[in-house]
Amino acid sequence: MSDGEFGPLSVPRRMLLGPGPTNVHPRVLRAMSTPITGYLDSAYFEILEEISEMLQIIYQTRQTTMVVAASGSGGMEAGLNSLIERGDKVIMCSYGHFCDRMIEMAGRLGAEVVSVRSEWGRAMDPALLADAISANPDVKLVTAIHAETSAGVLQPLEELSRLTHEAGALFLVDMVTSLAGAEVRFDDWEIDYAYSGPQKCLAGPPGLSPVAVSDTALDYVRNRATKPSSWYLDIDLISRYWGPEHVHHHTSPVSMMFGLREALAMALEEGVDNRIKRHAHTAAGLRAGLNALGLNLPVPAAERLDQLTVIEVPAGIDDNAVRQQILNEYAIEIGRGLGEFKGNKWRIGLMGESCQPQNVLAVLAAFERVLPLHGFEVAAGAGVAAASIELGKHEIPVP
Repeated sequence: MSDGEFGPLSVPRRMLLGPGPTNVHPRVLRAMSTPITGYLDSAYFEILEEISEMLQIIYQTRQTTMVVAASGSGGMEAGLNSLIERGDKVIMCSYGHFCDRMIEMAGRLGAEVVSVRSEWGRAMDPALLADAISANPDVKLVTAIHAETSAGVLQPLEELSRLTHEAGALFLVDMVTSLAGAEVRFDDWEIDYAYSGPQKCLAGPPGLSPVAVSDTALDYVRNRATKPSSWYLDIDLISRYWGPEHVHHHTSPVSMMFGLREALAMALEEGVDNRIKRHAHTAAGLRAGLNALGLNLPVPAAERLDQLTVIEVPAGIDDNAVRQQILNEYAIEIGRGLGEFKGNKWRIGLMGESCQPQNVLAVLAAFERVLPLHGFEVAAGAGVAAASIELGKHEIPVP
């Protein structure tokens, strides 16, 4: 192949209804095409300060907010890297694939990991954490995931936080899928470190991790006995770049920060409460349609995520074949199952820019045509009709 045979980039358009990333508004894409500025330019620092201020509003905190220049997994590892010293005892709540990823990271950092495992597809009973703390009173850190996308579960946090702090430990929470799509109250719930990602309910570019850090956690990192093993993921060093002195730490991904800034601004213009309601009402429409098609939603209603719905693959149906046909013929991406749900669950995400009524009707119409071709009969039009009735109960403004 010669040097001139590659040509311009060409990527097929998709309706992204998987577990992330979501579709991105043209306004965010335009922001990302803004001319590059230096990452030590005073004009750029003003943008970072705007991002930090907007994150404080969305996280509902008066404490430190910043962005780790890595994906949500990088935000996860930055928190563990900074809040764990080798040999520390960590209790890790596990009810899904990403909980297990956190456990793997902590083990590699040399922590003494105590995993509290509960059923996939169900919220964890706080009594399990209470028992683990009783058996391990020297615990230094407790971890949980607010919205476990692999299992489609929203985990209540207040009781977990109370138990953690009564034990004198720090509380670390994954909010990758919940931020701007579910209620988040960092200060009121006394969380010490939370991380997220822009590519879900914020509808921004993937590859960043907005975080919030309590004063207590930041003091701990600055006074720990040994330095964090990763220099790049040291949240103290990152906080000093985001702080008033803007101490140089890394080359900031300027264009992605522009996109995040615009996505945050759009979330606040819509209103975080309004955005949360949009996710709830749109998800209700999807569930009504799926129920009408005779598909089983295994997560109990009170514990379901609005941002992501888990569907049981009917017996005898090839999970991958259905997903690929919907992708190839309708340009709609839906998610496959992970871990215990691999091969037997589908996951439909309605987040951020993709969380719109017309997308619900489109994916249900695709299911109505494709499922009978694979041996699962459905009543033509039943899903779309049921969803339309449910969606019609609420005014859902398109942002």
